[in-house]
Amino acid sequence: MATVRGRPSLTERRRQETRMEIAETAAALFSERGYEATTVEDIASAAGISLRTFYRYCAAKEDALTPVLTSSVGVLVEQLAGRPVDEPLTSAVRAAFDAPASAQRLADPDKARRLIRVMGSVPAIRTRWLAAGRDMQDQLVPVLAARTGATESSMEVRLLACALIDALSVAMEHWAWQNEPGDVAELTRRALAYLRVDELQAAARG
Repeated sequence: MATVRGRPSLTERRRQETRMEIAETAAALFSERGYEATTVEDIASAAGISLRTFYRYCAAKEDALTPVLTSSVGVLVEQLAGRPVDEPLTSAVRAAFDAPASAQRLADPDKARRLIRVMGSVPAIRTRWLAAGRDMQDQLVPVLAARTGATESSMEVRLLACALIDALSVAMEHWAWQNEPGDVAELTRRALAYLRVDELQAAARG
């Protein structure tokens, strides 16, 4: 049977699952023991994999959590690409949060908040997070260009991608550090509304 176009192969899905398992295991250990006190050997052992397997997926300890952010934005890009191009961006992002793939990632809010706290508080990991954010902006550019009718090289489209990623990052970090966090989707809507991304999208259309 031919593989469905656009859907990752079984091998790739297994790789993605392994990456996420390593990330979640690492986040739990970093939270419990601290980043410096946790070794790669500890992560591999807790995840039930060999050191060789760990290094196949992560070049270094600080790379262990990168899949959390990149996979989440991958879901967002996929969802936005499937939304009507004339839909307000805030509505499209909210719909992306309501999608099954996104809901699954937030099904355990305590785990999600723990991951975000670690990613934002450990300098070595935060550096990776910021670098991943730039890569994710690049992923968003073609999608936003299609929504605005502007070229991918347009400064306005790239600024819109930057604003969107920054709004999502700040909203998620704020949510993760609150004692009573509330609804992350509503916080994200507020962040996007504050930056007036719908107006930015309209302006990019020219």
